[in-house]
Amino acid sequence: MVKLKFLFAAILLITTLSTIAAPPAEEGKAIFTSRCTGCHNVNKMVVGPALAGVDQRRPIDWIVNFVHSSQKVVKSGDPYAVSLFNKFNKIQMPDHPDLTSDNIKSIVEYIKVEAKASAEKPTTPPETKQPNIITMILSNTALIVTFSALFLLLFTSLVLLIKVKQIQRSRNL
Repeated sequence: MVKLKFLFAAILLITTLSTIAAPPAEEGKAIFTSRCTGCHNVNKMVVGPALAGVDQRRPIDWIVNFVHSSQKVVKSGDPYAVSLFNKFNKIQMPDHPDLTSDNIKSIVEYIKVEAKASAEKPTTPPETKQPNIITMILSNTALIVTFSALFLLLFTSLVLLIKVKQIQRSRNL
């Protein structure tokens, strides 16, 4: 009985920890989708810059500070923050003081994963070979025979109708 309680407690603990401790990229995706996609995309510029490679352009502490209060970083005279602010028509990024440093690091993890996945996808679609319709028709002998027979029947009917019409005219004269 004690072993059964221990097993039940272990299963409950593992289940709870697995639901609480989502991988950073998954947590980051959820936050990014709900809070950032209105202005940002990983690979394309929207209202704000594309965020792929943001972890290589700026240190994580700078990113955390900027997400918490972009205007505070701009007003501090940070050259990179000022240039971003000017480049994007002085549109202020909303402050997110409610996000923890770990939340923001999770968002950056998601951006890294998404940027890597996008880089691995082929940029041009694979070429699709167009079917050669003439070759398909010519290789189908049953179709050729049927078409030829119908054409011959139509031609013969037309010739017969012309002959009948000529005979009728010759009798009426």
